[in-house]
Amino acid sequence: MPPGFIVTTEAFRCGELIDGFKPAEQNFKESVQKQIRSIERLTGKQFGIPENPLLLSVRSGAAISQPGMLDTFLNVGINQHIVAGMAARSKNEWFAWDSYRRFLQCYGMAFDLKRDDFDAIISDHKEKLGISLKRGFTGEQMKQVALAYKDMIQDAGIVILEEPFEQLYMLIKAVFKSWYSDKAGTYRRIMGISDDWGTAVTIQEMIFGNISQLSGSGVFFTHNPRWSGDILKLWGDFSIENQGEDVVSGLVTTLPISMFQQGIEMRQTDLTLETHFPAIYNTLKEWANHLIYERGWSPQEMEFTFEGDRPEDLYLLQSRDMAMREVKEVATFDPVAIHQARTLGYGIGVSGGALTGRVVFTLEEIDHWRRKEPQTRLILIRGDTVPDDIREVFASDALLTARGGSTSHAAVVAHRLEKTCVVGCGNLVCNEKERNCRFDETRLESGAYISIDGQGGSVYQGQVKLLGLGGH
Repeated sequence: MPPGFIVTTEAFRCGELIDGFKPAEQNFKESVQKQIRSIERLTGKQFGIPENPLLLSVRSGAAISQPGMLDTFLNVGINQHIVAGMAARSKNEWFAWDSYRRFLQCYGMAFDLKRDDFDAIISDHKEKLGISLKRGFTGEQMKQVALAYKDMIQDAGIVILEEPFEQLYMLIKAVFKSWYSDKAGTYRRIMGISDDWGTAVTIQEMIFGNISQLSGSGVFFTHNPRWSGDILKLWGDFSIENQGEDVVSGLVTTLPISMFQQGIEMRQTDLTLETHFPAIYNTLKEWANHLIYERGWSPQEMEFTFEGDRPEDLYLLQSRDMAMREVKEVATFDPVAIHQARTLGYGIGVSGGALTGRVVFTLEEIDHWRRKEPQTRLILIRGDTVPDDIREVFASDALLTARGGSTSHAAVVAHRLEKTCVVGCGNLVCNEKERNCRFDETRLESGAYISIDGQGGSVYQGQVKLLGLGGH
């Protein structure tokens, strides 16, 4: 696990300003600096020094997980001088500017800029250059994307703090502040979590899943979350040349952890962590065996990053008790009707059973159909889900996304809310602004009927006959 430290709510409150008098705040900053020096000694890196930079991840640490609702900041302590040092030291300009681009996006979003605005910039660069994936950019091209992000932030009147310690201190405060955001408050009300608990902030050495084609990040369960039993089988999602936030946020098309999982989910890929990164997979399995069988821990959900394909390149970022997804009797599709139905696509079944309903994209549409057809099920369509979608997810009956895996925030939240959910439908293109979507050449407008299978992950056009509850 990367070295780091935790700032508690109590410690932070002791550093708040009192009638404009700053000694308490200064003491708090000095305490944080002391902890940073400890990380520097352990890592051999230096915070704010371009020649051998230490970057940090700054994340929330609430007693009860609130997936995606509180702010996370990666690559903290970075500026353009640090980027130059990272590029020279790693001999990988793309990696350095990609890390800066990622930092700028989470920084801008903390000041209420929209992720769609950043996505529009990188999409525009892809289109102009004829490049489909960001890993296809050269280092110089990634630099231009990052600087375009920076220009947009500054054009919005947002000051980007360049001094690493001031940047870190401000972002620690931002994580605490995110506890009071509308989306976090809405989630807590829905889930019955007290507003009084607050959150801690975890600061760790940054580990880079985007440093090379042999690096990546992922999340895995020690047990298949859909099945009962105590057999340890690694199950989850990972992505190559990406940082961890991409996986949990459902921003990328993920890959399965094990061959067993790949067979069950019928993923359209032969690439798994087990087959292509066997040393990483086997080390994760050894850690899981140690925690579950030797230490007697309950089933775990574990987040990891690897900077290369050797065991010593692997880091466990966090581990928490996993919530077993209880197997319930669910509705199934009539086999005869399925044979006659037109298949639109396939994704990963996360929760729920067979469901037929109307496609929706907004709260207004959900309200409209609830008034007009109260018995009709409603299926929310998204390319991926951002935490601000919590109201739409809660108000609808089902969720279908184009990207993401079974460990993404969308999957976790949908399961907790007991919604039917299919994620990672690869041929789905969602045009949320225009309120339509496309499966290959088939275009569907808002209000159209589709049918989804929260067990198997299939998506069908129109209304498919249900059989009612069945044993799954």
